[in-house]
Amino acid sequence: MLDQGSIVAGWGRTSPEIDHEHFHFFKTDVADWGNVQASYQATRETLGTPVVLVNNAGMGHQGLIHEMPVEQWREMFDINVHGLFYCIKVAVPGMIEQDEGHIVNISSIAGTNGVKTMSGYVGTKHAVTGIGHSIFQELRDYGIKVTTVYPGSVNTNFFDDIAFADANDNMMRPQDVATSVVQCIQTFDNYHVVDLEVRPLWPKGRPNK
Repeated sequence: MLDQGSIVAGWGRTSPEIDHEHFHFFKTDVADWGNVQASYQATRETLGTPVVLVNNAGMGHQGLIHEMPVEQWREMFDINVHGLFYCIKVAVPGMIEQDEGHIVNISSIAGTNGVKTMSGYVGTKHAVTGIGHSIFQELRDYGIKVTTVYPGSVNTNFFDDIAFADANDNMMRPQDVATSVVQCIQTFDNYHVVDLEVRPLWPKGRPNK
């Protein structure tokens, strides 16, 4: 989207390695309500009112529920759920003013299924699913779309601390998931992708023929 002329505000705790005239980074901890408010104000003053929001911040800890440290449980919900709420809360009034908008929430296949030793992460992603399904009904009359994306395994550092899987080339590429998100955003005004599930075709590698 950058090369197509879109102006992108990237929020995060660390700046990505993106060098493009249309990309602007705002250091943000989405788990901090005050920080989110400040970043939104800075974004609006610098770039104008955002009409697209992609909620991609997320993390997970693995462990049995009775052994999970309370701090890790809270961290997952603070980032994956509360952070999502904070970002939506600041962005929606401006979208209503503009009479258009698109919110894309990145959930997970874990947002539709249970996963052993991942109850906290799964719980956050089920929350993302429920929030998305509810607010699309709240916001559609304002011309605002809400899309929930459910990726299967993606080759990222998410799996660095996950015992049952390692990132590998049989997983999906992040850029392909991003392409699908862009395609959802670029749809006709009256065409609304509510749910999008994407998975690797061969999660264990291409079968021998």
